[in-house]
Amino acid sequence: MLKKGLFGMVLSVALVAMFFVPAYAAPEPYLVGAAISITGPGSEPLAPIKDALDIYFKDVNAKGGINGHPVKLLIEDTMNEPSRAATQARQLVTQNKVSLLILAGLSSLYAPVVQVAEQYNVPLLFLGVCPPETYPPKADPNQFCSTAFGMKFDSSFAVPFIHEQSKGSSLKLALEAMNVPLSRNEIDWAEQLAKSMGIEVVDKEVTPPPTADFTPFATKMKSSGATWAYSYGPWGMEVRTFEALRKLGWKGKYLAYGHIQAEDELKRLKDDDFYVYGTNAFFTDNTQAHQRIKAMSEKEKTVYPYTQLTDGWIGATVIEEVLKKVPWPATPDKVRESMNQVKVDTQGLKGGPIVWTKTNHYRTTGYYRAYKWDSKKNAVVIAKDWTAIEVK
Repeated sequence: MLKKGLFGMVLSVALVAMFFVPAYAAPEPYLVGAAISITGPGSEPLAPIKDALDIYFKDVNAKGGINGHPVKLLIEDTMNEPSRAATQARQLVTQNKVSLLILAGLSSLYAPVVQVAEQYNVPLLFLGVCPPETYPPKADPNQFCSTAFGMKFDSSFAVPFIHEQSKGSSLKLALEAMNVPLSRNEIDWAEQLAKSMGIEVVDKEVTPPPTADFTPFATKMKSSGATWAYSYGPWGMEVRTFEALRKLGWKGKYLAYGHIQAEDELKRLKDDDFYVYGTNAFFTDNTQAHQRIKAMSEKEKTVYPYTQLTDGWIGATVIEEVLKKVPWPATPDKVRESMNQVKVDTQGLKGGPIVWTKTNHYRTTGYYRAYKWDSKKNAVVIAKDWTAIEVK
């Protein structure tokens, strides 16, 4: 009986110990909050960023995360509503305790989200138009940008490109912007730059955001006698104005900023005189990075086509590089310090690396390239290869 009792006691102790042994604790994650315009007006060039972030960090986490810690993305849909974006940003910072905040939205969202980042001293990464607050020599301590759409820098490539392409022939330039600050300011700068180069600016159209029919604006541009047109704004405005001009019989050449839809649209339009430019390499380059994006997009069945994932992918690459240098535990202060000394190999997705310093949160050098359709080759081709513009 004594033996039985002793055995039962040992067994009971063993069972209790088994149930009270603490389970293996998974490593704590890096918390990254993202306010992205996934739906709502103007969300088309921004929503694919979610796809890119999702598949990139799914792969990173499957390989063990960063420094042994997974990356947890907390993504909110701003619907391009400023008050909603502000509320979401505040929640991500104060309740979810993210150490890095991402914003991919229209410029109308910038001020309220920046206010949250400044109030709580959390670094903010823009995956959209880069605000001048990221520029040197006095970059805002909390604002960073890994995409492009750099005011003044963009047209500093575009206008000389048009001048070069005209090859001494008569050049009469029409300009077009949407009536939102970033678009209009850039076209004002393009006008100033064009006139300084001796280019005759014959028309400047500013379209309201809800425009459904661009024919009236295209009519004025055609009537001005323009031989070239330069449009800088949302892709819908750019391409629909071009199509309206062609329907009116305009025979000139057209340059637009190459948003994420541009590569596929050049193939659709098949017009030898429609040019686009930007800072991302098209998938016609077929680099290893392009192949990887395509393969993962098809494997994960992303909502948007792989050709539209480059901006988000580059942003994710930058985030990974930043977090690699953040000592655990991650805090906003440590993340900010890492972001002040970044050099990211863009692996052929851009013309060169993205480099940030303490006084420059945009990049030290911008690389631009122009593309067009070539009907003889039945393919998208490079109209002007990588051109470096120093950012001071």
